[in-house]
Amino acid sequence: MPIDENAEPAKKRSDGGSEQSFGPRPKPGLGSSPGPGAETRLGPDSNPNPDSIPSHSSNPRPNPSSNSSSSSGNSSSNSAVSRPNAIGPSALELLRGRYLRRDERGRVAETPDQMFRRVAEHVASAEYRFGMDRSDLALKFGKMMKEGLFLPNSPTLMNAGLALGQLSACFVIPVEDSLEGIFDALKLMAIVHQSGGGTGFSFSRLRPRGDVVRSTGGVASGPVSFMEVFDAATEVVRQGGRRRGANMGVLRADHPDIKEFVRSKDVPEDGPEYGPKDRSKDWLKNRSVRPPGRLENFNISVGITDEFMRQARGGEEFELVNPRTGRVSGALNAGQLLEEVATSAWRRGDPGVLFLDRINEVHPLPGTIEATNPCGEQPLLPYESCNLGSVNLSKFVDRGEIDWDRLKEIVSLSVRFLDNVIEVNHFPHGLMRDATLKTRKIGLGVMGFAEMLIQMETSYRSKEALRLAEEVMSFVSREAREESGRLGSARGSFPLLERSTLEYDAMRNATVTTVAPTGSISIIAGTSSGIEPLFAVCFARDLLGKKTVMVSHLFEKMAKEAGVYSAALMKNISKAGTLQDANIPDHLKELFVTALEVSPEQHVRIQAAFQKHTDNAVSKTVNLANEATAKDVLNVFNLAYDLGCKGITVYRYGSREQVLYLGEAEKCESCR
Repeated sequence: MPIDENAEPAKKRSDGGSEQSFGPRPKPGLGSSPGPGAETRLGPDSNPNPDSIPSHSSNPRPNPSSNSSSSSGNSSSNSAVSRPNAIGPSALELLRGRYLRRDERGRVAETPDQMFRRVAEHVASAEYRFGMDRSDLALKFGKMMKEGLFLPNSPTLMNAGLALGQLSACFVIPVEDSLEGIFDALKLMAIVHQSGGGTGFSFSRLRPRGDVVRSTGGVASGPVSFMEVFDAATEVVRQGGRRRGANMGVLRADHPDIKEFVRSKDVPEDGPEYGPKDRSKDWLKNRSVRPPGRLENFNISVGITDEFMRQARGGEEFELVNPRTGRVSGALNAGQLLEEVATSAWRRGDPGVLFLDRINEVHPLPGTIEATNPCGEQPLLPYESCNLGSVNLSKFVDRGEIDWDRLKEIVSLSVRFLDNVIEVNHFPHGLMRDATLKTRKIGLGVMGFAEMLIQMETSYRSKEALRLAEEVMSFVSREAREESGRLGSARGSFPLLERSTLEYDAMRNATVTTVAPTGSISIIAGTSSGIEPLFAVCFARDLLGKKTVMVSHLFEKMAKEAGVYSAALMKNISKAGTLQDANIPDHLKELFVTALEVSPEQHVRIQAAFQKHTDNAVSKTVNLANEATAKDVLNVFNLAYDLGCKGITVYRYGSREQVLYLGEAEKCESCR
């Protein structure tokens, strides 16, 4: 049945009940921290000639519109009018190395514009199933991607319209307590990684180390040993794929092997008995001395319940339960365990924590969620997929104000895009197809939040930033839900609507919003990552295995408008990465505040503000200075729980191998 574009939003069911808030407290993700990336160097380009593709700044900003006024130091001259998105050299290298279609000889065979056209036409082909013409919509889809207003998750850009056709970002795969179940999950993981997707697992159902294996008369090796098998397989598969596979491993706090899991990324070089010895300053001075960690292809999170948090704060013991028998097998002091989790996160950036009761309390569908995708922003039921996309908020500021009408238009179009992705997706396995089609979960999020604030003359550290975070995400969530309602009326609701807690007559998607880290697609869009602050004004980034200098060209523009720009200024900034010691106006220093200059509390409060209006969860990293303590990490855990987050990730600068570095940007042409 054709979609009535003017249809009213789906109304709630008339059987009573109050409106549900679509803002479960989000769970931050590990993937948003500067962690392992997917670096596979591919063959040389041939067709088209890369020299024919315009080269622009690595972090381009939209030009002021012809009729907009500009004032010294005022970024509000940027207008939200439509314009092509400049593809900078870093973005172009990323696209050529990982995204653009290749011919049978491994040579690049399309331009970025052709990639957007390929994706748009394939995703728009879903319209035929509903009696609609795809031509006009394909043009709209292509235009919003080309202009950098919206981008879908990486597998959609990589695979749409090609033989593989797997478009989902990630899947959660259950791991059952049997050899067959474990290796079935391993096989499925390899297939997903080969297609460019990531995987999440809960290992909480596996019997603990030393437990009996009756079929052989032997003893079990425990969850961590099998995680090492999954990690090794990920390392092998990535050698033939476009990008490195990524995993999330979750273990409940009441599993008997929880302490081994918490320490699973430590190596003997970290100190006797994996004590809190800190060598990160040495690693920062000379990155080659850093010993490789364990489980390098995993982010890990401890699954925590409300009861555990109560016991931890009361200094009480909690029971460890053997998942095979359901019987208590021991006890630990909850507060001491949480401190150990914080110490490990301080030392190596892992584990994070997941607040499992909160995740399941607000989940609208039957079933229990035990794991998330690799970055933590998408809690999923077994075999479900996450189909994500992000709106670039930095493109919707007009003379210092948000263009709400334009944002509404793009949010609606993006929801339709993501629902179409589910229609045309080639799932790796029938179980994944069936689970996804029952719930049709999508996750529309945002990127460019930091640059949006800068254009609105608002500091990331301010209370106004918190207000704007809530305002913009509540708007995105509301408009996304209304578009899903219209699609549900026209195309049909997701099959489990009547079994859900959602009170609508029609709804196409069980969830509609997720805030992802957008590490790669924010580079393509030329904006700041997700809802993170700027990492630095000038910094070095490992991109496809090569150091690349990234500069905030928004700062360059505003410094020139303020009359303070100079080669000497940029050279000094390239060494420090920040503006705090620069001889520039204070308001510029405050606007361009960087991640390590934002207080841990503000990091968490920003995450919680977005979480309040997000169906699924929020990927956000609390960046701490190298001098931070394990107590600081513990304080972050507690604040995140109190503010209603679904989880939290903390990263102390220099505590693990990273892709972003300060003070290593001396080769920047703009900084000389």
